[in-house]
Amino acid sequence: MPIKNSELILNSDGSVYHLNLKPENISDTIIFVGDQDRVEKITQHFDSIEFSTQKREFKTQTGYYNDKRLTVISTGIGPDNIDIVLNELDALVNINLETRQPKTELSSLNIIRIGTSGSLHKDIPVDAFVLSTYGLDINGMMHFYQLEGITNPEVEDAFIKHTNWDKNKARPIIISNSEYLEKHFESDQTFKGMTGTAGGFYGPQGRVLRLPLQDANLNTKLDNFNYKDFRITNFEMETAAIYGLSKLLGHEALSLNAIIANRATGEFSKDSKKVIENLIQYALDRIVNL
Repeated sequence: MPIKNSELILNSDGSVYHLNLKPENISDTIIFVGDQDRVEKITQHFDSIEFSTQKREFKTQTGYYNDKRLTVISTGIGPDNIDIVLNELDALVNINLETRQPKTELSSLNIIRIGTSGSLHKDIPVDAFVLSTYGLDINGMMHFYQLEGITNPEVEDAFIKHTNWDKNKARPIIISNSEYLEKHFESDQTFKGMTGTAGGFYGPQGRVLRLPLQDANLNTKLDNFNYKDFRITNFEMETAAIYGLSKLLGHEALSLNAIIANRATGEFSKDSKKVIENLIQYALDRIVNL
């Protein structure tokens, strides 16, 4: 049966509802950024731009970098926005928007996140790059999908025990990156580890302004978690959702983060813009070889 209009919402021009995109507007290699202003910080390096659009926080530009066609999309902040972006991108390549039927031959996108994050360890300094081998979902969004085969129950159980995880919170889940993309982007310039993905910036990441936390020691527990070489290197709000949805939908995904803060030492980068620019150039130089 065709997918209902209420489930797959299209604009009057036939583009997908939130992203304002049609299938021909995107490449098969897509860079995710959180901040819409960061889109042009990447595409300023392009040789040419063939398409540009924006709706709400979702800004998209498609063009060429060293003869490789690339798309850059701003996702906004948080796993809820990743849910919108990844589902609509998948619809563009794997659903016939005219018949509203899934295609018999499915396509796989390469998705590379270029983001910023805070380190949880003294040995991962500000201005470093972190390549996320796994995403640790502690926000609960992925539990709305059937997750069989993509989680790591043994490590999740160890994490739950280590943190004395509150039963009223969603069960943490751990999802791996794309090994294919990891091989292309790893180097002696990248630290590796598991990236925690929170559902908010303040309480969910252990920050206190006026509201007390359910577990004031959670950040310390995250920092101290170490099980069979699994340790949590950094904390942000998108990676686990990107990895989870990409696994379920059949796409390749990798998250790269510029470390602009160190929660263990209290430091913040003296030139965060330069660090982000360095990571952008690092990623672009490797994307052309995909």
